[in-house]
Amino acid sequence: MQYNNDIRFPAVHALRRYWDDLRGPRQVPARAEVDPRAIEETLEYAFILERIAPGVGRFRLAGMHLNELMGMEVRGMPCTSMFMPEHRATLSRALEEVFAGPSTALLTLSGERGVGRPPMDGQMLLLPLASDFGDVTRALGCLCTIGPIGRAPRRFTVKDEVVRPVRIEAGAPDSASALGTPLTREERLRQRREAEKIRARVDGVSDTPDGFAEPAPGFTPAAPSRATEGEKPRLRLVRSEGEVVDHDE
Repeated sequence: MQYNNDIRFPAVHALRRYWDDLRGPRQVPARAEVDPRAIEETLEYAFILERIAPGVGRFRLAGMHLNELMGMEVRGMPCTSMFMPEHRATLSRALEEVFAGPSTALLTLSGERGVGRPPMDGQMLLLPLASDFGDVTRALGCLCTIGPIGRAPRRFTVKDEVVRPVRIEAGAPDSASALGTPLTREERLRQRREAEKIRARVDGVSDTPDGFAEPAPGFTPAAPSRATEGEKPRLRLVRSEGEVVDHDE
């Protein structure tokens, strides 16, 4: 699905491309697969939502731009708190479609006007994610605005919404995998070891370090010492007070 997004919001485009690449042929990627380092250009505007009730999601993580808009830390707050009361039902409806569809949603926003609150336009993107249990109860999102923030908090009205169901491409995996169920830790480790073995055979190098880690040094035990011929083996004892006493074995 292609959105006819305003080019004034490049972070929205970037996050949507990342989510599309992450999910591949599946319907929904997993929350555990989201890597903040891969979305550094949008991290200031990005957030993760958790579904806590029908049509209600709270911020689990949020970029600095959202905190600046509200003038406080928004983590743990419901996302509807950033909207005017008469527009919260619109957001709740779109949010529930994102989780239940699953669907993607793009909201065109306008900032609340008033004393110390100049004109502001914005866009909010909502993209579904699967939790560690495989159900769609997380959402990756982005909120970008144009215009000075002015006096916080800044709340929004919804000017337009585009909600589209996510389609599974032909030849996609089974339904469980299509929902983005992440691999277990053991499965990831096994796949990593197999990939390292393949890379070692291709490069002609074994024990390839993972990231910044260095390969563990090998250990070769020393040969047991033998007494010189004709010399009796001796046992060396050390008393607690430090006096050394030698005894024949």
